Amino acid sequence: MKIVMLGAPGAGKGTQAAMIAEKFGIPHISTGDIFRYNLKNGTELGKKAKEYMDQGLLVPDELTCEIVADRIFMDDCKNGYILDGFPRNISQGEYLTKVLREAGQKVDFAINVDVPDENIVVRMSGRRACPNCGATYHIVNIPPKKEGICDTCGSELIQRADDKAETVKKRLDVYHDATEPLIQFYKGLGVLYTVDGTKPMSEVFADITKILED
Repeated sequence: MKIVMLGAPGAGKGTQAAMIAEKFGIPHISTGDIFRYNLKNGTELGKKAKEYMDQGLLVPDELTCEIVADRIFMDDCKNGYILDGFPRNISQGEYLTKVLREAGQKVDFAINVDVPDENIVVRMSGRRACPNCGATYHIVNIPPKKEGICDTCGSELIQRADDKAETVKKRLDVYHDATEPLIQFYKGLGVLYTVDGTKPMSEVFADITKILED
């Protein structure tokens, strides 16, 4: 099964994606992880992305799409995958649809984790991230075993600048403008399913699992 996770930043889609990936034995593909892999291994795509990142510029849609397309056709994706953080806008959604169609494939489920803005501001200000391995935590919902320390690699956790309340509000504005239209896009393709992301994490997971197994 090929799944796209939708929802505002901080809606919990990354956490749900990781749980679904483990349950169904398919890769959880986040754009952050793909970029880190390509940069670390010095691939041609990674070198191209680094040129933009070194200048403090966003990696263009076209290159982001290339990097994702390269990943989803790897051997471990033959039974499906979950995309988390891609597509971010309509043009990326159209690109993904086109690339999959050319391979005789399609997105099977677009899961929209719906959470009101005010909940997200509270939620995200509690997030902490590992600058080394990319693992994410929440001081209330998913605390690390040792306060301030990553369970996976032992690095000191940080609060990312974009998780601070004032920045979260700006990120939500960008989401509503660029990414939220994907909800209607996938509704039009007949693969959209919306779950209530304000429920406890285990209940959201149960709701998503029911959709995928029905």
